[in-house]
This record gives sequence, C-alpha cells and structure tokens, in this order.
Amino acid sequence: MRTTYAIAIITMLLACSCRTGNTGMPAAPQTQIQKRSISGAKNDSERYILTFYPLAVEQMERHGIPASITLAQGLLESGAGKSKLATEGNNHFGIKADRRWKGKFMRVMDNGALHKFRVYDNAGSSYEDHSQFLVTNQRYASLFKLKKTNYKGWAKGLRDAYYAEDRQYHTKLVALIERYGLQEYDHYTMSDIKGDRKKMKAQEKVPARAIYQSNGLLYVNARAGDTLKGLAKELGISRRKLIKYNDLYDGYTLQEGDIIYLEEKNNKAKKENKFHRTRSGESLYRISQIYGIKLKKLYKMNPQYQSYTKLKVGDTVRLR
Repeated sequence: MRTTYAIAIITMLLACSCRTGNTGMPAAPQTQIQKRSISGAKNDSERYILTFYPLAVEQMERHGIPASITLAQGLLESGAGKSKLATEGNNHFGIKADRRWKGKFMRVMDNGALHKFRVYDNAGSSYEDHSQFLVTNQRYASLFKLKKTNYKGWAKGLRDAYYAEDRQYHTKLVALIERYGLQEYDHYTMSDIKGDRKKMKAQEKVPARAIYQSNGLLYVNARAGDTLKGLAKELGISRRKLIKYNDLYDGYTLQEGDIIYLEEKNNKAKKENKFHRTRSGESLYRISQIYGIKLKKLYKMNPQYQSYTKLKVGDTVRLR
C-alpha cells in the first residue's frame, strides 16, 4: 500500500508515511473525540475520523474487520483524507489497480515509480473494496479468526501479511488507535450510526472535492451553486472563519472557481514569488488569493495601489 502525501502541510502525527521507515510515535492521547461534531474537530485527523467512522462501523458489521483498524488504515494511507489518491480518486487505502481491477484508475508516483491505483466513485466504495481486498486475499485469512476487539492482533497480522513494506506499520496503526480512542468504535453497532450513515449516503452522490495547496496553505475551488454556509458544513470549518481567512464579507456570493482557503493566509508569498505581473481583469484581491497573501498585507507592500485602483495589464505587484 502507498501513503505518499499530495499535500505536505498536514500538521499532525501522520507526517510519517507507512513506507518511510520513520518510527516516531505520536504523543499520548489528550481527549477522546467520539462525542464531538465534525465542526468541533481540532485537526485533520479528528475531522477524518468523525466523517468516516460510520463507514468503518458498517464494514465491521458486514465483514468482521475492526472499525478501529479500518479507520487507522484510512488515516495513515490517505494522510487523513488529504492525499491526491483520496481527494481525486476517493482511494483511502492506497490499493493499486492490478490486472484483476476492471474499474477506473489513476497514475501516481510512489517510491520513485509511476503506478496505477484504483479510482472509486465515492469513499463508501473505497471502504467496501478495502474490505473485499482483505476478505478475498488468502494471506489475510488468519486475521478473521481474531476477535474484532483485538486491534493489536489485527495490526500485527497486517504487518506480517505485508499489507505495507514498513515493518513498523503495526505500531503506527496501534498508536493511531490509542491516541484517538478508535477502539471504542469496535463496540458500535449499525443502530449507533444509523443517522450519520444516512447523511453519508446522501453526500456520496456529490463528487469528491479536490483540496489543493498554495503558499503552504490548503484551499478548494468553489463550484457552481456553492455557498459559504454549505462549504463550511462540508469542510468542518465555521462560516465566520472562511470569511475571515479569505478577506470576504458577510453576504458575499461565491462564484464558480473562487479560491477558498481553509486556513489563515500568510503575510507574504514564498521566496521564489517576489513579484507578479498583472494580467487582464486581475485585481489585488485576486492576486492575494492566487498567492495566499492577506489582502491588507498586499496593500501595505503596494501603497501605489488603492482599493479603487484599476490594475493595468503588465503592472508590477510586489508579493514580499
């Protein structure tokens, strides 16, 4: 399995890939998250868990794979849902498209070589295919003799069956499970997730939203019909923060293609981006979004331009 991260700024314990050989373990748990809402998540890992635990519990009920194991693998393999495979291909478990695979695929660099990976219509299909991958491969057969509450045994069994090349794979899975209390989900039933799973099935009809990076910051592109309220709910970020992060105003109507940052913008651009030559129709606001710079900082660096100044093609805008 692969765990190459398409977005390098995920600031969490998942900075290590299951193929890197980095053996650093996360800190001891501070809180449990089962009772939080997605909007109350403190980081990408918590947001991932609160979003996808219904799928993990559903797979446990269907196939006997501990929900804790499924969630931990999803977290590790997809970089908490931020990897290119997850955002563009709904592939949360790094499963490659071998000769048996008849569906869609995408090519992604992994360990210095280009490989084909499976592409799914939604996250639910990825979770189901992950279960089938374990159920139908003989090398994982011994795992299903273990109790579903024996997450340590499952983690070691996945390591021994070479689910990943990293020989510390099992310790990373266990560390994730215990840090976030994922073993609690191993005691859930379908009745515990009924409402949340219904919501997820409705969301699965909507194509996955790709998450990009600029100036070290995560952002998405608005689609036709998007609203700030809807984006806030989907992304688990308050509407107020989206407005603040993107120098918007209350009542702003999103336009298709708008860049919407999920984090507070920086004071200046990267070192390699010192100046910008304006193109037709560009404004300082548009430039601030392209480079992930706070609008007020851009005005401060370019006092020759005021909010009412209309930029001409070829104008030079200082970025740092």
